[in-house]
Amino acid sequence: MESSFAVENSDQLVEAVTWAAAEQQPLEVIGRGSKRALGRPVQAGHSLDLSRLTGITLYEPEELVLSARAGTSLAEIEAAVAEKNQMLAFEPVDLSPLLGGAAGGGSIGGVLACNLSGPRRIKAGAARDHFLGVESASGRGEIFKSGGRVVKNVTGYDLCKLLCGSYGTLAVMTDVTLKVLPRPQKTYTVLVLGLDDATAVKAMSRALGSPHEVSGAAHLPAGLAAGSAVSYVAEAGGAVTAIRLEGPGPSVEYRCAALRRELADLGDTEELHSRNSLALWQELRDVRPLWVQEDKGPERAVWRISVAPSEGPEVVAAIGQGEAFYDWGGGLVWLALSAEGDAGAGRIRDVLRPGGGHATLIRAPLEVRAAEPVFHPQDPAMAALSARVKDGFDPCRVLNPGRMYAGL
Repeated sequence: MESSFAVENSDQLVEAVTWAAAEQQPLEVIGRGSKRALGRPVQAGHSLDLSRLTGITLYEPEELVLSARAGTSLAEIEAAVAEKNQMLAFEPVDLSPLLGGAAGGGSIGGVLACNLSGPRRIKAGAARDHFLGVESASGRGEIFKSGGRVVKNVTGYDLCKLLCGSYGTLAVMTDVTLKVLPRPQKTYTVLVLGLDDATAVKAMSRALGSPHEVSGAAHLPAGLAAGSAVSYVAEAGGAVTAIRLEGPGPSVEYRCAALRRELADLGDTEELHSRNSLALWQELRDVRPLWVQEDKGPERAVWRISVAPSEGPEVVAAIGQGEAFYDWGGGLVWLALSAEGDAGAGRIRDVLRPGGGHATLIRAPLEVRAAEPVFHPQDPAMAALSARVKDGFDPCRVLNPGRMYAGL
């Protein structure tokens, strides 16, 4: 029977991890539990519950820096920075509804552990680019710190970058420090209507290569656009390609008009303002197009595929099944297909092998996640490097063992 260690401070955390290492007892590290179904199933008889490690410990809006304990809810942090007209610019994804939970259920530690970044990544960078400092406990039960409260911090190794995206397999974060940025005054979205996937990628590439400072570029095929909660998108009657522009009001209005002229030869254009524009990009951020209509049929597996933007439509066509939409100018493909068998793993890996790219199985039944590689398979050299890094931080293999790769 599984037991849980609910820690409230660093001392209790160190005590729990030290015990686990001494007794060779693996721990499943859990923030608020919203992403427990993401990754391979962890084979552990005990869990380490960080949900009581909460609270914003420092927020200096004028310095654009915020610190919080790792179990603090993302919703609390976003509400605090919104009061000061600021934001987390990497636009953290909320996967809770996709994974069967309630919206807003994640923690800031979980967001960073999984390096979850939304549509603005093409302009603002990933979560790890905004991760300034961390206090963590290694698998030895030793507390260590890295980084600080400024962007140009060059003291020691930048372990923040290493821990971000490690899914809790290297260390347990207790406190994190992030860069925040001012919220844009206006958010408009240019819609190009009726494009096929390949032409949509061409439109997004043209927009991203323009001087108009695009902060989001995504494409919804007709079937997925029809399920949007934004009426202008749902009633478009076909595919919708969305290009986001943000900033001061007059600048956004000028750039929006200019971009519409530059894309007019590809198809009819419309634009979204304010609330509708924000709502559409939240849908895209949280992968809503792939889960909102699932009451109409069986649950599907969901894949996150990263490729060169120009290759996205070709990859989807080669896979030849499921429903997909595109983000990051075509470089990020969200694909839903049948969860039966291997959930398409073999086919997807075969398609990606010649041209590169990688695919992560974001959602699938537990038995599929246990049997198939959830994260893209590593070549022997990278696998050996990953094992050495794991040995350095967690030699007893007690932190989320097997969450990313078997044996790690």
